[in-house]
Amino acid sequence: MLATDFWERMRTVLGPAYAESYARDHVLQELGGRTVMEAMGAGYDMKAIWRAVVRSGTVEVPAALR
Repeated sequence: MLATDFWERMRTVLGPAYAESYARDHVLQELGGRTVMEAMGAGYDMKAIWRAVVRSGTVEVPAALR
């Protein structure tokens, strides 16, 4: 998954204003206790980060975007 695809999905699901805030502030255990931004900086695969967001249960993701 490309970063542009990831951010498009984040903005679709969370809205343009909240997507960046969520990525910066929300810690996901599946990412080793990192935020999305920290995981990106650590070189995590974008698809793995997206899956962690989907599985976190903190965001309602339509089936078509999972």
